[in-house]
Amino acid sequence: MMKKVLPLLFMFILLFSIFISGAASIYASESGLNTSDAHDVEMLQQPLDDIDLLIENAISEQVMPGAVVLVARDEQIVKHEAYGYAARYTDGDFTEMENPIEMQENTIFDTASISKLFTATAIMTLWDEGLFELDDPVALYIPEFATNGKEDVTIKQLLTHTSGFRASTTVPVHEIEGDREDRLDFVLNETLEVPPGTRYLYSDVDFITLGVLIERLSGQRQDEYIAANITEPLQMNDTMYNPEASLKERIAATEYQSNVNRGLVWGSVHDEKAWALDGVAGHAGVFSSAEDLAVFGQMMLNEGSYQGEQILSEEAFELITTNWNGAFPGQDQGLGWELNQSWYMDDLAEQNTIGHTGYTGTSIVVSPNNQSITILLTNRVHPTRNTVSTNPTRRLVSEKTASAIDAWNAESMMSLVERLVDRGEITDTPATQLLLTHLSAISHFESLDQAQKVRKHLQSFQTLVDFYKENNSITDNAYETLRTDIEYLTGKWQ
Repeated sequence: MMKKVLPLLFMFILLFSIFISGAASIYASESGLNTSDAHDVEMLQQPLDDIDLLIENAISEQVMPGAVVLVARDEQIVKHEAYGYAARYTDGDFTEMENPIEMQENTIFDTASISKLFTATAIMTLWDEGLFELDDPVALYIPEFATNGKEDVTIKQLLTHTSGFRASTTVPVHEIEGDREDRLDFVLNETLEVPPGTRYLYSDVDFITLGVLIERLSGQRQDEYIAANITEPLQMNDTMYNPEASLKERIAATEYQSNVNRGLVWGSVHDEKAWALDGVAGHAGVFSSAEDLAVFGQMMLNEGSYQGEQILSEEAFELITTNWNGAFPGQDQGLGWELNQSWYMDDLAEQNTIGHTGYTGTSIVVSPNNQSITILLTNRVHPTRNTVSTNPTRRLVSEKTASAIDAWNAESMMSLVERLVDRGEITDTPATQLLLTHLSAISHFESLDQAQKVRKHLQSFQTLVDFYKENNSITDNAYETLRTDIEYLTGKWQ
């Protein structure tokens, strides 16, 4: 009897363990973002700490009055810091508030053109329902769009900024008489700058039109549709159009707009076109916090899902992250999301790295290869848009995030060297091989925990990098990247 029971018992235990393992796997894939130490996700702390000084310097140079930075990897938030002020000035002359409001980690920002990502996501949820094809003419669903030579403009061209529209409208939208519908009619009647598909022209008109398409296909206003199908399922409670007045103290102030008699814009959308469209438009209008945007980014890293909520199908995700602009080198573009833009992604930039920026001083970078999210939110237009560019700060935050990953050990630095080769920043094949061989030796001593030998060989590696720089075998950018990461890795082994 016992001989019969034992195999059955063994089989039961085996099946139970498989079930538990599978359940654990499902739970892990559906778990939300948590807070963790950088070390736990194989990131160095020092580069992340160095972000603090660069943000503080930018604030002191009046690049922006305040900022929030969030960095996550492997579903773990490893940095989430607030700096400076959410509201500091009463007018465009930098008159100080009597009681300025300090920036908080949960401050809500006008995300500006990051709103386009929500529009693109909403469009693709409708694609998932089978309501259109990407190569369909826009006029098939918005008949009045078929004016002024726009009959053949496709939905995909709007999503990839290849429709031929200019950057903005020929006449400011807020100068058009009437209500929201009258102003949208004006936008739909706009003319093209160039024939469809012939150039990449980043355009707000593209996405205002896509906002109309959402409303025509869904029967709901864009803000209602996005709430029901994106932000509410993802529990992004700090993400919305037209925030309630009660949230004002949590919202970062933007510009003092005397030109349109709005005064200090604080709690309503900064973009004049979106403001004229009642705060709800395809190109701008979304307010959000860093943590909410991290959830949105993690949904993309999970290829369309988060905590069991399937926002996009795998097919829709693939279409969103495909580069459709191969004909326009340097303008890599998915559907809504930008791809491989080193000017703000820095060393996180790769062919499948997605991101976007916003005029108010916002940016998000999502790296599938690193399973990382890098978010910088600023109110750089407070109190005036005539400030120093935020782009160097955006790039530095991405650079430090990349260093925290790449300088973790010699093996990760080998991956960095290979990426630099792929980007054409290391052009000498023998140099590449020697650099990789040297890093392999360092990795060996790391595995043996021989700190002195690791430091010694890192010094030799730096000498080698110096030599190749002098002989023009590596670019200035590659040299600085390697030099910085050598310094960080050496510090780890002090």
